Amino acid sequence: MNSDKKIARIAGALFITATVAGILSVVSIIEDPDYLIKISANENQVLIGAFFQFIMAAAYVGIAILLYPILRKYNESLALGFVGFRIIAGVFIIIGAISLLLLLVLSQEFVKAGAPDSSYFQTLGGLLRAGRDLVNHVAMILALSLGGLMFYYIFYQSKLVPRWLSSWGLIGTTLTISASLLLMFRLIGLITPIYMGLNLPMALQEMVLAVWLIIKGFNPSAIASGSTKQI
Repeated sequence: MNSDKKIARIAGALFITATVAGILSVVSIIEDPDYLIKISANENQVLIGAFFQFIMAAAYVGIAILLYPILRKYNESLALGFVGFRIIAGVFIIIGAISLLLLLVLSQEFVKAGAPDSSYFQTLGGLLRAGRDLVNHVAMILALSLGGLMFYYIFYQSKLVPRWLSSWGLIGTTLTISASLLLMFRLIGLITPIYMGLNLPMALQEMVLAVWLIIKGFNPSAIASGSTKQI
């Protein structure tokens, strides 16, 4: 197996890892009205969610670092921008995980205080939840998507993967950005058909891309063209 084929397969595996970790990082009890009590009672679920957020951050950054040597042959500036935005997104994911752990600490203190009906616990909890949503679903997604636009443009330009696949990536990324902006301006909610519908094309595209990279790899003629440009 040549090195480019190996890189493509590892990248595909990392795409799948990031998606699976993202699903496993969901901690649904945070959306419960009694979250300040239930978070403390479900400590393991919270810790597992935070752990998988760290895994997701590592996978997203790993994809960018792994693919940079190949992408830079076609457009070094955009390839560097892709890596930069992926690192920023990774930092935001880690901040989201820390916010989750802070909610756990707050919940434990709330229970120790006897779960008072009205206190600063509710105010802090509301701020942490709102901040976590903005970090996870606006800041992180926008950083990830801006890097994604650069990534898929290089793919489209270079023909490393079929253009229908890179075009799908550009369209899906644009829809995801739209969803985050609508959420940021409070025009839609987080758990709504519109938000989920706008994000679905990108989620499907990344899985198709992952399978393509694992099975097919990069277009050999495009790889040869990139190598020629480096000479």
